[in-house]
Amino acid sequence: MASKASSPLRRAFVTIFKTALYALIAALIALVVAVAVAMNSLPSYQELVRRDDLGQMIRVHAADNSVIVSLGPSFGQWLPYDRIPPVMRLAMVSVEDRRFWSHPGVDPLGMARAVSVRATKGSWRQGASTITQQLARNIFLTNSRTFGRKIREGILALALERRFSKKQILELYLNRVYFGGGAYGIDAASRRFFGHSAQQLSLSEAAIIAGLVKAPSNYSPTADTEAAKSRAGVVIDLMVRNGAITPAQAAAAAPSAVKLVPSPKQNSVRYFTDWVLPQLDTMIDETVEPIEVWTTLDLGMQKLGDDAINANTPAGAQGALVALDRDGAVRAMVGGRDYVTSIYNRATQANRQPGSAFKLFVYLSALEAGVRPDSKVLDAPITIGGWSPRNSNRTFSGQVTLREAFARSINTVSARLGQQVGFRTVADMAQRFGITSKVETNPSMVLGTSNVRVIDMARAFAAISRKGVAVVPYGITRVTTANGTILYRHEDDESRVLAAPWVAAEMTDLLQTAVLTGTGRAAQIGRPVAGKTGTTSSNKDGWFIGFSSGVTTAVWMGRDDNGPVPGLQGGHAPAKAFHDFMIRAVARRPVEKFDVKVTLPDWEMEPDEEAWTQAPDEMMVDADGNPVRPADPAAPPFEDPTTTRRDDGEEQMDQQWLDRVINRPRPPSQPREPVQRRSDPSEPVQ
Repeated sequence: MASKASSPLRRAFVTIFKTALYALIAALIALVVAVAVAMNSLPSYQELVRRDDLGQMIRVHAADNSVIVSLGPSFGQWLPYDRIPPVMRLAMVSVEDRRFWSHPGVDPLGMARAVSVRATKGSWRQGASTITQQLARNIFLTNSRTFGRKIREGILALALERRFSKKQILELYLNRVYFGGGAYGIDAASRRFFGHSAQQLSLSEAAIIAGLVKAPSNYSPTADTEAAKSRAGVVIDLMVRNGAITPAQAAAAAPSAVKLVPSPKQNSVRYFTDWVLPQLDTMIDETVEPIEVWTTLDLGMQKLGDDAINANTPAGAQGALVALDRDGAVRAMVGGRDYVTSIYNRATQANRQPGSAFKLFVYLSALEAGVRPDSKVLDAPITIGGWSPRNSNRTFSGQVTLREAFARSINTVSARLGQQVGFRTVADMAQRFGITSKVETNPSMVLGTSNVRVIDMARAFAAISRKGVAVVPYGITRVTTANGTILYRHEDDESRVLAAPWVAAEMTDLLQTAVLTGTGRAAQIGRPVAGKTGTTSSNKDGWFIGFSSGVTTAVWMGRDDNGPVPGLQGGHAPAKAFHDFMIRAVARRPVEKFDVKVTLPDWEMEPDEEAWTQAPDEMMVDADGNPVRPADPAAPPFEDPTTTRRDDGEEQMDQQWLDRVINRPRPPSQPREPVQRRSDPSEPVQ
């Protein structure tokens, strides 16, 4: 009877056993097929070495070649297995996968241990991923904690073990795994944290790097130095337990004594990098390979600019500073008092009223029209289209020289000059010198009511310092690949002349006087300085822009909400900040005297009375150099159709008039009349 009773149980047991066996065989077949398919789909070893899938690394260098910021993943040199220090290999295997050399890609013992911990503790507290599985996850999968992802990870690990050798897998792992701080691979991590190649790693340094894999964010030396060194001690203990090193070697190691490379400062330098990096899109086409960006930023000047802005900017206000070298190289850029608090770059993004600093373009227009620094101009009440400007001291001085009017920043004189040369001419002059924002042409524009950018004003003054040659601010000198291949190199363009040298020299004369005797006296630094202050209504903006020894610096201060700042004037805090910055920024540069005495063009040296009243002594020629017959005295005088006359019959000093007096080229189809000048250089400009 017992035999009969056990017969159904035996049959059931056999059926279950066979079913399980068939299922196991089917699973093994499916696994073999899956591994085979995965093997055929794996990239080649050479493709995995490239690391293109990790994104593009960009390292930005200052003028002294030091790295000021690293963006994207950071890659070091790819180290073949034989060039990886044995201590690094031993440390990584000990802490991450001590049975690495014996398992087929997955570790059954490790998996069983992880399941046991899960059953007793109620959660997954111990990982079971081998180095090969981690490599598969890092290259092909995500970090999602799902059963399906774990199955795919195991299949890929088995395929990797079939496709590559153990040494190749460990080499791939050590050169691709993420170690925190943006560093991928042991060489990038070594350079990032210790400042040298991974080939020079000590036991303590290797232990620190090996300990980062578990939690790069928590144990990264850039995040928590003590945690990183403490974790290294755990790694060294595991190496002793696994027989990788002796207790004596462990005792000699001292992770706490390892010196770490300080992280690059990420404060005001980021104003500069935020400005230059978007320009790469127009310079290079490379978007995959790591690149090195070499810039013009002088870290010493940058710190000086930071200090000057923070020390002098009034409470509740912001400040900005841009310093350009003579060719336009940006040596310092401060976009605010603290980048961490506000990333808004007031040096390149803010549009603010320049106040009297805008008079640079008014006086440039007058000088180009033939007015001299010693010419007399009238400081008296004036009304233009219902607008009546007044001077800051509420007084009028009558006849003054152009030099004195500029030094004292007399508003009525600027208005009078603007009326005479034409407000459109002044606006054109501003845009010619690099003002990129819209410039209004109403009368009050001569006092700086149109918004401008700090970097544009620095550019305009730098062109005067360069004797009238255009200056274009730039921050990138060259871009290279990681192996040094040149992708872009900056080339200076000296061909664009914005103003004649004698005009730039006379403008420098006026700017120098403004610092020596005028509103910019606080900007004196013990060597020749030329510059101009600017203050807007209700003390909302304060400016000082000037140059000395080849460096042009623009300083602005004000509130972001455009509110008034009590006591803010261009000749005070901004000029003082300019002084504090420049006196140290140019200290090691040779003293340069301004060349304000230049030979004027021939027509400026001729007696003006002759030019007005007497016939020319030489044969007249047209624009192409062909002789022109003398006009018939009985014929009516030639009238240029482009000439505009005022109601009193006199010529209007507009753009057409200016084109004629400065001999600016005109279309050949338009007749050219002899250049005419006022009768006396010292005659007052009314």
